[in-house]
Amino acid sequence: MRSLRLFFSDDTGRNGQLVIASPESQYKILHFHNGGLEKLVDIFKDWNLFAREKKKKNADVPCKVFDIIRPNLDDSDMHPEEGVHSILSEEEWRLFMNELGQISDEGYLRKKLFFGGIEPSIRHQVWPFLLHYYPFSSSHEDREMIRNQKFILYQNIRAKRDTFGEAEKAEFWRKVQVIIDKDVVRTDRTHPYYKGVGNPNIEVMRNILLNYAASNPDIGYTQGMSDLLAPLLAELQDESMAYWCFDGLMRRTIFVSSPRDNDIDRQLRYLRELIRLLVPSFYDYLSRQKPDAMELLFSHRWILLCFKREFEEKDVLRIWEACWAHHQTDYFHLFFCAAIISIYGDDVLEQNLPIDEMLLHFSNLAMHMNANIVLRTARCLLHKFRLLPRIPCSLHDICSLCSPGMWDSGHIPVVECLRNHGYHTTDDCPFGGY
Repeated sequence: MRSLRLFFSDDTGRNGQLVIASPESQYKILHFHNGGLEKLVDIFKDWNLFAREKKKKNADVPCKVFDIIRPNLDDSDMHPEEGVHSILSEEEWRLFMNELGQISDEGYLRKKLFFGGIEPSIRHQVWPFLLHYYPFSSSHEDREMIRNQKFILYQNIRAKRDTFGEAEKAEFWRKVQVIIDKDVVRTDRTHPYYKGVGNPNIEVMRNILLNYAASNPDIGYTQGMSDLLAPLLAELQDESMAYWCFDGLMRRTIFVSSPRDNDIDRQLRYLRELIRLLVPSFYDYLSRQKPDAMELLFSHRWILLCFKREFEEKDVLRIWEACWAHHQTDYFHLFFCAAIISIYGDDVLEQNLPIDEMLLHFSNLAMHMNANIVLRTARCLLHKFRLLPRIPCSLHDICSLCSPGMWDSGHIPVVECLRNHGYHTTDDCPFGGY
């Protein structure tokens, strides 16, 4: 046995996981959903003291590490506004609208969603605004007209597939439809909206993905898109609206990174720099490993699938809403990645894990991380980033798109060029480098 750890998953100090790791990086995970984990603490504390005493005399002691990891944060590790904003209720949602139905304070609404989230019962009303289906300035009358126009546009897109010639149909079937047909039947099948044999909602999800691929041949379909669409359709329960919200998610939000090399490379470049600034001990460890370590392979699934495979759905939707809020940054998902590393990366350093075991370590954390703690840590890291006196030019663009802006507090950091950073390849760096 290489290590034994207790992960408490809530604030009661009773539920969580017992994780046992072998020297070959094989993991056994025992789940405690109804209490009892706290009873192991005293027992293992006594055993751990005995194990450590033996280790001084015998280097072959079976267990090298025993840790108790509790989900808590000090006040210094939290954003100053943490806990100030409650979840958005239906009553509050109505108060954000004026007599015409227009959102009266978009900035404050985004802040509230960023910190508090959305009551599940009104997600179908709020998400279309966050995913570019409705403008925040639209009135009740405007939204009725938008729904009708987009419904007609969607029907035209559906009809487009019927106009394919035989050769075009064969190519579409081979490159797109076969993959979609395989993916949809295994996507979220335990969710009440999709479970059961012959569930018609599976066919609706299939149609949306086929229509999206046909309408966007430059993007097409890649595995994982069904994972992003399924929660949208389950919450909105409207085929046309789900299509256009999915289109907004894929096209107009930085939160989703396509599998194209230039897209994922840009995201990883930003994440590397954030780790260097915000989790320097982990960055130093990576820099001492093989060059491949800086590829951050363990984070690729986080970014491409938007944490869908890392957390339970109720937590995933809360994470998505915080990212869709675009409060103070368009790249909150990268701060969320840095928060995971900040919380769960210590094991990598303590056990000196090589690249392959590092990948396995983070993969085995899936469904065992505390989303609430990671969210609060991510907001804290964002706050710390915004207070930095200097930022590298390679992170300048991470601040440039969000409105009212990353630096709305009045503090604007100095941007300094790293020189020879490889980010600007043809033009001189506007901040002094090449």
